[in-house]
Amino acid sequence: MAQATCFVALPFVAGDDGIAAGEPMECFNPVAVVLRAEALSRQPGHVGAVAFSRTGDPATGDFGDAEIIRKFGEVPDDLSAL
Repeated sequence: MAQATCFVALPFVAGDDGIAAGEPMECFNPVAVVLRAEALSRQPGHVGAVAFSRTGDPATGDFGDAEIIRKFGEVPDDLSAL
């Protein structure tokens, strides 16, 4: 089982029912994901963004819990669904 770490920037948008996740963007490393999340948090229509990583086996799709690297702007308090 080969382990790999994925780095993801996830923007958030304001909706009728509160804050909702936007389209996730995969990045190459922890520095790139923080820069991407910060940029996404500043885009029109976005209220915030989070940079996180997950480690697991891409072949089986079995990944561990997300590790939050950094938050920008407004993000939900409960990020356990990442």
